[in-house]
Order: sequence, then structure tokens, then C-alpha cells
Amino acid sequence: MKRLHTLAFTHNNVELDEIGKFHIEDAVLKERLVNLKLNLGLNELMYLSTCNRVELIFTSDQIVNKEFLYNFFNAFDTSWDDIQIWKAIEMAEVFQGEAAVQHIFRVASSLDSLVIGEREIITQVRKAYEKCKEFGITGDVIRLLSQHTIQVAKKVYTESDISKNPVSVVSLAYHKLIEKNIKKDANFLIVGAGKTITTMLKFLSKHGYENFTIFNRSEHNARELLKKINLKASIKKLNDLSNHQAEFDVIITCTGASSVIFSEEKYAEIIGKDLSKKIVIDLALPADFDEKIAEKHNVEIIAIKDLKMMANENLAKRAKEISKCQKILNNKLKEFIEVEKERKLERAMSEVPTTIKNITSKAYTEVFAKDLEGLDNESRDVLDKFVTYLEKKYISVPMKMAKEILLKQNVK
Repeated sequence: MKRLHTLAFTHNNVELDEIGKFHIEDAVLKERLVNLKLNLGLNELMYLSTCNRVELIFTSDQIVNKEFLYNFFNAFDTSWDDIQIWKAIEMAEVFQGEAAVQHIFRVASSLDSLVIGEREIITQVRKAYEKCKEFGITGDVIRLLSQHTIQVAKKVYTESDISKNPVSVVSLAYHKLIEKNIKKDANFLIVGAGKTITTMLKFLSKHGYENFTIFNRSEHNARELLKKINLKASIKKLNDLSNHQAEFDVIITCTGASSVIFSEEKYAEIIGKDLSKKIVIDLALPADFDEKIAEKHNVEIIAIKDLKMMANENLAKRAKEISKCQKILNNKLKEFIEVEKERKLERAMSEVPTTIKNITSKAYTEVFAKDLEGLDNESRDVLDKFVTYLEKKYISVPMKMAKEILLKQNVK
């Protein structure tokens, strides 16, 4: 277990733009990781990179001190100078043995995430392992660690409320909209074409909504948005919003305007003689919708300030689950330690068959070669069967005895 190490660069102790310096482009990922493993003489290596963390997990018999870290980061990015290398050493969180296992358990269970309870990290950990396995840089220790890490994360998500109640504003907005029983053929007016609107449209299109009219200052940006998420919609200039006469059910707006773009007068122009209830999702800060509109018209406005308040409340609920999750992690850590002990024994014993066969071969060809020349075929067959039987027992019996010793130690 002491051979296992993790170097972590996370949102907890490193600025996000600094973390970006440790991201490796896919085009050169295999080459750089394979070279890193070879140059440092690492036994195994795994690389995890997300928008707010980079984790380097490896096994090595070397002492991970400042000299080792200097050589590590010098090999990690050969373009770095001494200043950059020493800065990386200062920023790195170093975990070893059980602490490294506990850390990766927390990462995959999202207890160490920027947003606690976000399940996406478990997929990122799994894919990171699969990619590194494909590169041929992992081995039995990291395989076992990854396998147990995924199991632990799944147990945390199923046996706690850590991932319940959405905490992203867009996710909350979508859930609030669904609560209103909006029909699949509903007509949406979309105002804006930024990241928030893009994410919201992904939610909606994924769940079967498809009638969208997008108003944006830049028609080019709106077209790029549609291309990015493979969506069809009518695109219009923001200035044409007042002239929109077609019926609609929902308005979703998020612009960077410094003041409201939906005044009572403009909304009255858009709504015309339509008295049916409308739903407005205002994700802009400051707000795009004048709240006074709801006083004169049949409209329900869901504003970002309300959604942020709900998000904070949900985060507080998730925080209460952390102690329950930590107990799960502690129990699973104990299990992993015992499994790793047994697996370590199996790895060590896996060398026994080769050693025994080498001894047997030397006995046949050198030590007892002259004695064997006098044996007839029948006697030689009996001897071969006898040696084969002993070879098998020399492997299975010590393994069984060693496991029994381990079991007795664990009971004590």
C-alpha cells in the first residue's frame, strides 16, 4: 500500500487557471504519459483531468520527496523551467498509501468536488482509468483501486442523499419548469445564446421539447449554438422581439443586458390579446424581466435570485449527508486494505510457478540428467506425473497457508 501515491491539483488549493496548466491535450496524452512512466521508472500510472482538478495516481518503490517531485514535473512537461517546476511542487497535494486510497474514494464520491453530490465525476474517473489501461500504463494495483473506487462511489450515491436535490441553477430551472406540466408541443421564446441558454436547451431538447424561437443580438452566435447542440430552431434578431405575434407558452431569457429588456410595455406588445398563463424563466443577473409584469399579466416569473436561494438550501442539505458518506468510505477503506493484502500475496506468489519450473528444469537437464538416462519410458512417465503433482502442490499449499495466516491476523 505504501507504494501507492497521488499528486493532486484541485480547486481546494489551486486557482482554476493554474490547474489548467496540468491538463494534457488528447492528441499528445498517450505519448506524454508513457514517457512520464518510463522516465520516472513508475510501476503504474493513471491520469485524471476535469475542469477543476488534475490527479496523477501512480505506484513506485521510490521515496516521493522533493527530489523525486522535481524529476517528476521535469518529465511531466519538458518545456517547464525551474521556476515552473518548483511552483508545481509547492501546489501539489501529496497522498500516500491509505491516504491516497481515501482521497480517490472522496473524489469519485464527489465529497471533494466543487459542487458536492455531482455524479459526473464517477464517469470521469472510470473513463480516465479505461484510457490509461488502453495506453498500457496501469497494472494490478490501479486496476483494483479503480474497481473499488467505482463501487464505493455507487454505494455513496445509492445509500445517501448526497446527490439528491439539484444545485445548479439551470438544473433547478428545468425541474421547476417540468413541475408546471409543460406539454411537449409547447412553444418557447428563447432570449440569448450564451452558455446558460445552451445548457438549458440541451435539457429541453433531450426531454423531447423542440419548438423554439431564438432571439439574440448576434444571429451568428445563435446559429453556432444550434450547431453545437444539433438543434433546429427559428432565429431572429433581438430588436424584432417587440414585433413577435406568434403564440408562445414559455419565455426563457438570459442576456448580459445591464437593465431589464422586458418592460411592462414591451411584454404587453408581445402578449397582445392572449390572456392564457405564461411561464417565464429569467436566468439573467441583473434580471431581464421587470417583476411588476406579474402584477398586471397572467404570468409566473421564476427568477434567478429564487433559484440561487434554492440551490444554496439544497447544498446545505447535501452537506448534512457528508458524515454518513464518510462512514461508508471508512468502512470500504478497511475492506480495500484487506483485499489489497490478499492480492499483494497473490502477486508475490504468482512468481512461484516460474521459480519452481526453473528448479525442475535444472534438475532434469543438469543435476539428475545422468540418472534419468537409465529410466525406461514407463518409469519416466511416472516421474513426470510425480513432479507435476509436486509443482501444483508447491503453489496451492503455501498460498492456502499464507491466506490462513492473514485471516488469523485480521481476526486478532
